[in-house]
Parts: sequence; C-alpha cells; structure tokens
Amino acid sequence: MFRQKHPLIKIKKTFLLLFALLGLVSVASLYFLLNQPKAPNNIRDLFETPVVTPPKETGCFDAATLNYLEYKSIPQKDRKNNKFGLYIYAENKDFMELAQNLVNSNGGDWGYVLIPYNVKDRDYSKWGGVFERLYSKHLIPIIQLWDVDPDDYEDQTEEAAEFLNSFVWPIRQRYVSVYNEPNDSRFWYGRADPEEYAQILDFTIDTFKEENSNFFMLNGALNVSATPGGGYYDAFDFMRRMDAKVSGIFSKLDGWASHSYPQPDFSGNPHATGRNSIRAYEVELAYLKQALGVEKELPVFITETGWAHAEGEVYNRAFLPVSQVAENIKTAYERYWLPDKRVRAVTPFTVWYDAPYDHFSWVNHDKVPYLHYEEVKSMEKVAGTPESLVPGETSIKSCY
Repeated sequence: MFRQKHPLIKIKKTFLLLFALLGLVSVASLYFLLNQPKAPNNIRDLFETPVVTPPKETGCFDAATLNYLEYKSIPQKDRKNNKFGLYIYAENKDFMELAQNLVNSNGGDWGYVLIPYNVKDRDYSKWGGVFERLYSKHLIPIIQLWDVDPDDYEDQTEEAAEFLNSFVWPIRQRYVSVYNEPNDSRFWYGRADPEEYAQILDFTIDTFKEENSNFFMLNGALNVSATPGGGYYDAFDFMRRMDAKVSGIFSKLDGWASHSYPQPDFSGNPHATGRNSIRAYEVELAYLKQALGVEKELPVFITETGWAHAEGEVYNRAFLPVSQVAENIKTAYERYWLPDKRVRAVTPFTVWYDAPYDHFSWVNHDKVPYLHYEEVKSMEKVAGTPESLVPGETSIKSCY
C-alpha cells in the first residue's frame, strides 16, 4: 500500500523547480548582456571594448571608429598670416577675450598673443585651460620663458620643455622666446652676462628641440635702445660676446625676437629708423648678417613695442595723449609692419599693467579699451591659415 505524500513536500518541489527555472533564465540573461556590444566611454575604450557588429560571412569589417585631432598641412604658397597680436597674461581669462576681440576682428583670424611662462610653473590645470582657450579662440601663442635660475638652468629647462610639450598646442609651430632682455641686469638677477646667457640659450634650444621638433625657438629680445652703463649692456656688444662664447649661436634660432620701441621716452616718431625706432629690428638683422655672418633669413617677432600714453591712474604729460598714440600705432602697422614680409607677428606691450606702467596698457583698470585698442580693432585684417588642429577619424578593422 502506497503512503500519500505530504502537501508540504509538493510545495517544496514546486519551489525547487521554480528556482531552477529562474536560475536558467538568469544565466541566459547574463550571457546575453555580456555579449552585447557597448558604447565606448572614452578614447581608451575604443581599444579595450570596441563596438563590434558580428559578421554574416567571413572577411574584414569595421570594428570601431577612432576620432582624433591632427595638424592640417598647408602648402607654403597657400599660407596666410595675421600679424596682429597683443601681450597678455595667462592668469586672467578676460585678457584672452580682449585679445581675441582685437586681433581677430574685421576679417582677421589666428592672430598672436605673447604669454610669459615661469619655467618653475607646473600647474597643469591652469595651463591646460590656457591652451584649450587658445585653440577655441584661434590665438597663436608665443610663450616667453622667465625666472630661470642660472645655477640650476639645466634641470629647470628640461622640466619646462617636458611640461610645455605635454599640452596640445593650437598650431603645429610652438613659438618659444628664451627669456626677456638679458642685456638688462634687472631681468637677469642683477648681473647681465652675455657668455652665461649664450650657454643657456644654446642648451634651451637643444633641449626643446629634442623634446619636440615643432618647437620654434626665438632669442630673448634685447633692449636694443639702451645705452651702456647702469646695469645695461649695449645690445650689439652683448650679441658679439654671445657669439664669441658659443660660435654660431644665432644661426641655431628659428626666428628673431625684437623689442622695437619708439624712443625717446616711448614717444618717438613712427617714421623714424634705427635702433631707437619701431624698426629697430632692421638694424639688429643687419648686425646679425654683416658682423656675425648669420646667413639664415630669420622671421621677426616684435614681442614688445608701442607708445606710452599720458592717460592712466595719474595723468603723465611726459607721454603722448592717447589720440596721438592711436594715430601712431595705425601708421606703424599700415606703413611699416604689415608691408614688411620679414615681420611675422607684432605683440605690443601690454593688455594691462599696474601703475606706474599703466601708461602702456591697452585697456584701463576696468578693462575698458583705450582709443588705440579701438583703432587697431577697426583695421582690416587677414584670416590666417596656420597649420592648426583639425578633427579626423579612422576605422579600426577586424578580420576573422
């Protein structure tokens, strides 16, 4: 005689069967999910987990699309250059906006900005933002090195080159000016030394070029109008002693940085010539060629220039009124700098500076432009065509 099974036994078996079915469904679902293609979260995922479409037949297929940036190649004959520029500072975002509105106005594109860089600065966040804004605003940077310690220049130079090379520059050419007015003791730890500067310049050129061949190296512009004494070296004597210390040093340059100021008192005639004029670069180039035997045709970057204006925190009658400064700067561009094919860029000093140097500012303390800013802004400009960054894409193929 058979014993009737207890109802609880039936319920337990029913639950066991349900659990087994649920387990099978879960395994199947997990298998399905794990085998689904997923969208890449970043550029690294394109290599680690590419989007794959299973083929219907044997052969090759596109497994993923890789997006990237590259520098476009522009034939020399098709290149156009917007020479307009301005001296600014990395710490203030408004200055870059003011520069863009000035140099890329009235038909212009890809104008220049000079930006000082302390060779001991390793602030990746700040400088990453700077280079991002340069790209978005179509501004070509000329980075001017400063504050090197002559007793530790090798390590500082190597670290600075590596740091600056870590960023995505907006165009292929990476313009770097190697310090500021080294023939003036005020800018060289109170002891201007042509032999020491020649060695540092030589090492800096080699170091940056080894880091990236796209670095375009400029000298530190000299105070060409300064007379000897009082901490100043005569610019041409300084150059002669540099070349005697490191033979051929100037032939290693890619371009020539010049501070061509209208003297005396930053109030000179725009039509003047010579070392005390806005065309001082002409006599510098002549000295390089005739006295030092430099055969290379160096493009000129006027990294400082401009007239001081009377307007400022305190009105200074020793300088010209801003109306005359506006007229002079317009004449300088139209008559001399723009027609001269040797001149690559002009970055007047400066967007803004504290008193008593506010007489060189292009905007006042409230960032309101002076008349010479508005005059240059209204001038017709060229849409530059440098070898700038452009987006590209490529397919990654998989074969089976």
